[in-house]
Amino acid sequence: MAEAAVELLERAARRDAALEELRALRVALQAVPPAALRARLGEHHLGALFGLLAVNDREQVSACVSILERLLQALDPLYVIQNLREELQKGLLHPDDSVKILTMSQVGRIVEDSAAVTEILHSPELLRQIINCIGGEKIAVAKEAIKSLSRLAQSQEGLEALFGSSLLSDLRNVMATSDVVRYRVYELIVEISSVSAESLNYCANSGLIPELIGELTGEDVLVRATCIEMVTSLAHTPQGRQYLAQQGVIDKISNIILGAESDPFSSFYLPGFVKFFGNLAVVDSPQQICERYPVFMEKVFEMAESQDPTMIGVAVDTLGILGSTVEGKQVLQKTRSRFQNLLSKIGQQAKNAPTELRLRCLDAISSLLYLPPEQQTEDLLRMTESWFTSLSSQPLELFRSISTQPFPDLHCGALRVFTAIANQPWAQKLMLNSPGFVEYVVDRSVEPDKASKDAKYELVKALVNSKSIAEIFGNQYYLRLRAYLHEGPYYVKAVSTTAPLNNSSSVMPEEVKMNL
Repeated sequence: MAEAAVELLERAARRDAALEELRALRVALQAVPPAALRARLGEHHLGALFGLLAVNDREQVSACVSILERLLQALDPLYVIQNLREELQKGLLHPDDSVKILTMSQVGRIVEDSAAVTEILHSPELLRQIINCIGGEKIAVAKEAIKSLSRLAQSQEGLEALFGSSLLSDLRNVMATSDVVRYRVYELIVEISSVSAESLNYCANSGLIPELIGELTGEDVLVRATCIEMVTSLAHTPQGRQYLAQQGVIDKISNIILGAESDPFSSFYLPGFVKFFGNLAVVDSPQQICERYPVFMEKVFEMAESQDPTMIGVAVDTLGILGSTVEGKQVLQKTRSRFQNLLSKIGQQAKNAPTELRLRCLDAISSLLYLPPEQQTEDLLRMTESWFTSLSSQPLELFRSISTQPFPDLHCGALRVFTAIANQPWAQKLMLNSPGFVEYVVDRSVEPDKASKDAKYELVKALVNSKSIAEIFGNQYYLRLRAYLHEGPYYVKAVSTTAPLNNSSSVMPEEVKMNL
């Protein structure tokens, strides 16, 4: 098979291969390991195949792309950049997006290789073409270009190449293509900034981050809504948060939330601004953020107490994020009755709202109620128990009823709530005292699909791994749960019948245990 592939390659190298032969070569190469071709693969083969791309024949282009994808896997990235530089540049200019994607995939290999990446940094024309790909119509091409440039900028030399040369002008020229492309460049800049403080300084000194901030705090509400997502990503790193604080951006965002009351278009950007503070609180300090920017907490409660499903969803998500840490839980607990009342509304939404909002409520409830074993103080356990009882007059039955509904997402969401509280003694007592609950937990027949089986298994694991479970559940139930855990999530009991040799003998059942 390798000989046949090599013979077809030679025909292609003479550029006289017919379309049928290219198709045959494509098939033949699938049966030959790339390593087996490496010794017999020459630059003239690849150059010829790249040359065959220069036609207005989609079938031929498609066949050549498939062949090149296979062959290039056999080559070291350093060889590719040293010997096929011109072909790569032409590939990035090709009108067919499949050729651009092929070329960008090779660029991706090159920038991940410590030896090859230096070569590409000394190829300004190729870098220019990669930058231009950010402005392409095909989002897959643009994403690969952003990924490659971001990887290049992880070195001092890469930062200098992008921001200390004419390539910065190329970036700005691409930004001028359209609003969509401008945001792609901002996305690249934020990715580069997240690497280190030095990377952030390069991006800030280029003027691109200040421009992003300017658009965020400008008057266009739709632009605000887009920019806040990227600024939120910037705030995920310590250097990003420090920069935003030093530039007064966090204060400006707080003031915009404060002024949203009088803005009839605030619904466009307010959800993103509130999420920004929610994420900031988790990665920084929930208590400090909420104390310094009280408008954030007030707005979250207002949104959660409103009748607007969109705003309720954002508020619930934010509360879930904020309450995912113990410090965040304590901040919420300080609001006392207001949060307790809000929990009651969230419980109602989990029961009666449209499916998407119900799922978001279930996820938030799981996040709010979970306590790691090492943080289970008496005070915190009392707090989570009081929160649970605030959700409904019969919260355990509420989530059990949701878990028995024929909607896999809701079913798994309810199981995640049980899993969140499964390691807390008060919850274990509730489960034990709820008629039929433990039987439901160990009943495998109620889990119809893989996601449900996995979710149930996580619940069982959380129960078994709890230090208090054996004492509270008793030995009988504890051993059943341990057996469930040992058997795995997909265990089934099957009954097989064996036909007897003697027809007069009765059929004897034999229990066969299977662990799928």
